[in-house]
Amino acid sequence: MIDSPASAMDIPHHEPPVTLRSQTAAIEAVEDIVYGSTAGIVGKYIEYPFDTVKVRLQSQPDNLPLRYKGPIDCFRQSLKADGFVGLYRGITAPLVGAAAETSSLFFFERLGRELIYSSGLVSRDQFLSLPTLYFTGAFSGFFTSYVLTPIELVKCKIQAPASADGSAPPPLKPGAVIRDVYRHHGIKGFWHGQMGTLIRESGGSAAWFGGKETVTKMFHALNARTVNTKAEKDTLAAQPLPLWQQALAGASAGVSYNFLFFPADTIKSRLQTMAIGESVKDRTFLKEGIAIWKRYGAAGLYRGCGITCLRSAPSSAFIFMVFDGLKTFLPMQ
Repeated sequence: MIDSPASAMDIPHHEPPVTLRSQTAAIEAVEDIVYGSTAGIVGKYIEYPFDTVKVRLQSQPDNLPLRYKGPIDCFRQSLKADGFVGLYRGITAPLVGAAAETSSLFFFERLGRELIYSSGLVSRDQFLSLPTLYFTGAFSGFFTSYVLTPIELVKCKIQAPASADGSAPPPLKPGAVIRDVYRHHGIKGFWHGQMGTLIRESGGSAAWFGGKETVTKMFHALNARTVNTKAEKDTLAAQPLPLWQQALAGASAGVSYNFLFFPADTIKSRLQTMAIGESVKDRTFLKEGIAIWKRYGAAGLYRGCGITCLRSAPSSAFIFMVFDGLKTFLPMQ
């Protein structure tokens, strides 16, 4: 689980006193929450129209002809029906969700690192290997999924409200959705679709953090070839990557996150766009997945994947650049 210093991505640091370490950890936790929230909000404004299209493509009912032929047709019909503002329908809840999701991802990822250090498997003056960083990403996604599922449920019901005849019902408001879900399904109803979120976030976050660090490490290795002395290599390794390399690392992370576990997200969206009040007993994650596979095959599970990967590349690039930039230039300690 340990890389040699020459292949490590983190800057080494020695074991500080317990009190100082606790204070530093508290400050870093606040940074994760504040800067993660800011980065998440920026990313959500970039990706939200694409996310609306994705949810509408995923949630088309089986008992009716497909309303949208593909992402472009969905964009066209959505713009014709509601205008550009309609693509941002229900963004209030997702902005809260984006802040909660991104800050939780960075917070729990750091908690995962602390768990590794505290276990004694790796001392704090050593470096975490890539497999370990994939683990901390999965650890982060697992816990973040429980924060995210209720927020995504409200978002999905606003983006693609269910209608018996397939027509577009009036826009829903977050408060009305929350009241109706609680009235019909209780507190438990807000975690409908949790299995899909858990699979997507655990696997996807491993790919998100691990993929970003893998590409970052690759760029550091490539950049080191341009200098000759060890001192120059050490200086270069301690500096942030050029912006275009940071952007590519973040973009690759976003595409990896979405593509690898997209079927779980499709099933989750289908479950979360059910009409409020409809019985959820027979709509389990496994049954929904089998039903989609039997009717549409793999294409049904990946419906909307292209548009999702397209929007996730710039969104993730900006999230990591904003987060890393704030941590670098506006440290709280």
